[in-house]
Amino acid sequence: MQRLKTREVKIGKLFIGANHPIRIQTMTTTDTMDTEATVAQSIRCIEAGAELVRITAPSKKEAENLQAIKDVLHQRGYFTPLVADIHFTPNAAEIAARIVEKVRVNPGNYVDKKKFEQIEYTDAEYLEEIERIRERFTPLVLICKEYGTAMRIGTNHGSLSDRIMSRYGDTAIGMVESAMEFLRIARDNDYHQIVLSMKSSNPKVMIEAYRTLVKHMQDEFGECYPLHLGVTEAGDGEDGRIKSAIGIGTLLNEGIGDTIRVSLTEEPEMELPVCRNILERYEMRDEGLEIRDERLENRDQGLVSDVKHTSLDIKPSILTSHQSIFKTPIVVADTSKMAILTPVDLKAIGYTYQAEDDKWHISDQAADYIFCNQVPTFPLPGTVGILTYYQQWLPYCANPHCYPLFDILQYIEQGQYVHHDKLNFVMMDANPNAYPEKVRTEIFAQLQKDKTVVMCLSSARPQAIDDLRNLCNELQANQIYQPVIIITDNNAENLEKALIHYAVECGSLLLEGLIHGVCLGFQFGQPVATPDELATQLTTLNSIAFGILQATRTRISKTEYISCPSCGRTLFDLQETTAKIRAVTNHLKGVKIAIMGCIVNGPGEMADADFGYVGSGVGKITLYKNKDIVKRNIDSEVAVDELINLLKEHGAWVDNLKI
Repeated sequence: MQRLKTREVKIGKLFIGANHPIRIQTMTTTDTMDTEATVAQSIRCIEAGAELVRITAPSKKEAENLQAIKDVLHQRGYFTPLVADIHFTPNAAEIAARIVEKVRVNPGNYVDKKKFEQIEYTDAEYLEEIERIRERFTPLVLICKEYGTAMRIGTNHGSLSDRIMSRYGDTAIGMVESAMEFLRIARDNDYHQIVLSMKSSNPKVMIEAYRTLVKHMQDEFGECYPLHLGVTEAGDGEDGRIKSAIGIGTLLNEGIGDTIRVSLTEEPEMELPVCRNILERYEMRDEGLEIRDERLENRDQGLVSDVKHTSLDIKPSILTSHQSIFKTPIVVADTSKMAILTPVDLKAIGYTYQAEDDKWHISDQAADYIFCNQVPTFPLPGTVGILTYYQQWLPYCANPHCYPLFDILQYIEQGQYVHHDKLNFVMMDANPNAYPEKVRTEIFAQLQKDKTVVMCLSSARPQAIDDLRNLCNELQANQIYQPVIIITDNNAENLEKALIHYAVECGSLLLEGLIHGVCLGFQFGQPVATPDELATQLTTLNSIAFGILQATRTRISKTEYISCPSCGRTLFDLQETTAKIRAVTNHLKGVKIAIMGCIVNGPGEMADADFGYVGSGVGKITLYKNKDIVKRNIDSEVAVDELINLLKEHGAWVDNLKI
């Protein structure tokens, strides 16, 4: 793959962009005024692999203390570049720019404000606001230029200013224009040590914004500046890793990205192994695969003033085969490593059998189909379908819930085989060299005539996403609109790496609306021997599959948390509080809850959420319904209970009836 060519930017002694390696970074969570704690945490991050360390500087005093932090780090032999994180306070940025190697500013709140006000601007008034930004921003640009300090212009989807929202709405072009205004001012001053970012807690929005930014820089400047990738407020645990992998991995796969950060509500050093796993997958790809520029061009068509006030937070248009068999994307559980299935085994994929009342209890994350070697002999819940190889299926062909799985070459010899009258699952290798052209033509001809087929595509090549995408597009070009499921296998040495693989490969294709379902194969690490180990892996893979559907917002099966990663501005123990809120709300399917450490990541980034829990002072919490404050400055000791009351008041609460 050919990486997008960007300008070279120097950050201290570190170079990014151009042909330099993709860099990884993180951000401290300590109080910036606590020099020793910030130094100690920075060292842990550096030793864990961070190539840049970001530190918050919310006011002048924190900005000034960056000098003490930098001095101690240098005394201890650590010269990793430091980045000052600035919001709302230009004077703090101007101080920090004289001390650290890089400053990050957010165009949405550096000069502009966000009060969720709709203000109509005439063209003249709008230009006056641009000039006001120029006057306030230019001093920082000149300081950075004088001191050799780099800058990140970092747009956050949730903190677009009222001015930008009034003109462009909640769109990719609004995010891009917010950054481009600042970039134009920097260029007018012949300052080019610029990195840009387009972050959102929604991977779909994040990906669209970066693609749009690349196109606009190319069109306006004839060049691109380095891009820092990240899904902001991704959360923690499995969900945070899935969201980040989908957003970052999809763009890296397209050649976009020069530096990355995974924003987890965990200790900052925990972010770095995830970064490395994402990069390792990117680096495994074959070189020489050129990025398809037309993809960027096609995605940008119409993203100008005619989309004003149109929200980006839309569900992908799942390819519907005109009369889609599947109303939502499906999950196929691969139980083929289990010799014989028992009712107890199905608990791993969301089906719990209660012998006392002879009933199946079905969870919100119950797999839709089960792939197995032998058809179960016990009565199954009516909501699940069974897939098995053709020969194993034949004795059960009269069972309406049991479906055959064909190899594509077996399938095209269809005169020799009995078929299911409604659904026939057909496996095909997406590798473009897998079949001779004559056979490929015969495959397409047969598929055009048979509307009962569900395509099960896979590719074992490093560039599997490209193979799968190309085959999906080729099927459509041949007027074949049957549903597509992708089978993604992995043999990584640990689950953390496998999770990244699943999320990137499945997530990117779900976001593009090309596939109707996923099947995750498990063969990572050492061979698994015991039934308990198999059940544990099956449970994990089922959870990952539904997590990917949730992160792409193609199928909602659980509570979603938009949780910031914490920093020195955080006004309560974010990890502990997130765990506490998750423990009492994780049964609320489809509810989005934002947990924000302070006002910087508060009402803006959580505007996408149904309910918000935001630090507003030491030991004080403010609760939101959407963008509106409903309870202000509640004591943190009772704030979780008050959040539950708020959920109940708005009809979002149900009792947690565990099986």
